[in-house]
Amino acid sequence: MDFEDLLAYKKAFENAMEIFKLSKSFPNEEKYSLTDQIRRSSRSVNANIAEAYRKRRYPKHFISKLTDADGENSETLVWLKYALACHYITESQQEPLLAKSKEVGKLINYMINNPGKFGVGKE
Repeated sequence: MDFEDLLAYKKAFENAMEIFKLSKSFPNEEKYSLTDQIRRSSRSVNANIAEAYRKRRYPKHFISKLTDADGENSETLVWLKYALACHYITESQQEPLLAKSKEVGKLINYMINNPGKFGVGKE
């Protein structure tokens, strides 16, 4: 098993790609603000999950990187709310992204609370 096999990673990757596709329609004036922020935070969830998995030999590092992933996931939720409030996306576009982000958050928290199930602390 590798980090790409983790359900949290797979779902976060799907969400990041959907956000990327949707954010292509954001106005040009948002290129270096909202568009950049939402893309970065959604992609960072995966990067932090991957780093956590590679550091699973060290329980505190594993949990720390997953906590970072959870924080980036929460940041993505905030940017999705701004995108809706600014009328860059519709509620019907936002809802599945919010739902998947919340699901990813639950999966990450499961990993944080059950590190032994992911080989943490084993050589």
